[in-house]
Amino acid sequence: MAVFIVCASIFFTNILVRRIASDERQKIKTWAGAIQRRAELISVTEDFFNMSQTEERKRVEAFAIVYRKLLTASGDEADQSYNIELISQNTTIPVILTDEHRIIKNSVNINLKPGTKLEGALLKEFSVYPPIVVPYVGLTDYLYYKESKLYTALKDFLNLSVRGFFSEIANNPASVPVIITDGSKKKVIETGNLPKSQSNDPLYLQHLITEMSAENEPILIEIRGGKNFVFYKDSWLLTQLRYYPLIIFIAIGFFLFVAYLLFSVARKAEQNQVWVGLAKETAHQLGTPLSSLMAWVELLKMQQKIPEETIIEMEKDVDRLQTVAERFSKIGSKAALSKTNLTDLIYNSIDYLKTRTSVNVRYYILTPREVQIFAPINQQLFEWVVENLCRNAVDAMAGKGSITINITDEDKTVTLDFTDTGKGIPKSKFKTIFNPGYTSKKRGWGLGLSLSERI
Repeated sequence: MAVFIVCASIFFTNILVRRIASDERQKIKTWAGAIQRRAELISVTEDFFNMSQTEERKRVEAFAIVYRKLLTASGDEADQSYNIELISQNTTIPVILTDEHRIIKNSVNINLKPGTKLEGALLKEFSVYPPIVVPYVGLTDYLYYKESKLYTALKDFLNLSVRGFFSEIANNPASVPVIITDGSKKKVIETGNLPKSQSNDPLYLQHLITEMSAENEPILIEIRGGKNFVFYKDSWLLTQLRYYPLIIFIAIGFFLFVAYLLFSVARKAEQNQVWVGLAKETAHQLGTPLSSLMAWVELLKMQQKIPEETIIEMEKDVDRLQTVAERFSKIGSKAALSKTNLTDLIYNSIDYLKTRTSVNVRYYILTPREVQIFAPINQQLFEWVVENLCRNAVDAMAGKGSITINITDEDKTVTLDFTDTGKGIPKSKFKTIFNPGYTSKKRGWGLGLSLSERI
């Protein structure tokens, strides 16, 4: 059910994301088309401006010729009247009349104070065209002029339109990341919808230009005789929508994984509680017959017909049963550790096992019994470890061979080394032999080494 819910959720989410992405892509195409049409409109406006500029220059040049004729008093009376009428109709072209030292005598269509000198920025502004030389008797005046106010206003309007056009492209309502370059595609003129920290990084911008070129064909804009390119790519929203189903899949998958882990832990804890309860109940059930067996052993001691060796061995078995009961009763509880002589513990355990295994199995303890080595352990549980290791060794040797035990005492570590002459363990099983349930025997629970490792 969980897998079905995940698949259905991702399926419908993917459909929704594709629809939104399609709408977003359509918006980008509409925006790109609008940019093309706006660029064409500006191009037409620029052509009109160039035509106006040509006509304006013709008017200024014609005005200059007429003014020169009038000031040199050439032509008959009819021509002079016509020239004066032409000059009087000049209401747009700014004109400044100065002497040979550029001292202003008069001005038309510009408010300047006579007697001041024409210099600085004003001189530069009126020096686009060469001044008209006006000769007098012994004197020479100069007539400075420039384009009309209408032409200047039209030029300013065109410049403002071009700047506004680039700014509108960069900061578009479609939230499309944009880079505007010159014709070389290297010099960046404007950027939009990019992180501020990256919009000033030339290397990043060049990398982004390459990426945008691969994703979308750049828009060519020809303005004022030059070429500009508009590079763009999908908006951040569209990019995020592409990865949204994957994020949903990861989030739901992570949730299911955590839920599965919690469920597994809960089941394992429940199983552990069952095993602990079973172990404690087994110890409890063993307690009653053990008490009876101990009483029967005491009664047998009073019988003189039974050999003493038999009574001793029976006592050992009863003690062993009592130890087993104590082991099971300690499962699930924190073991109490006490300082114990490991040498005596090993010798006693081996003495017990010798009489209960095949006579073809020999035991060797390399550490002398006089060498006392102490460590904090739980004696009943630790004897269980020794017993499990030895029984596994006997099974591996098929009841014939030798077991060697060596005890070494280092600075903070005591090492017990058990060696047998059996068939050994494959290297591939080194990590699995301690897993609960693993066994190479036809009969067995596979718990001996697992319990030994835990103890």
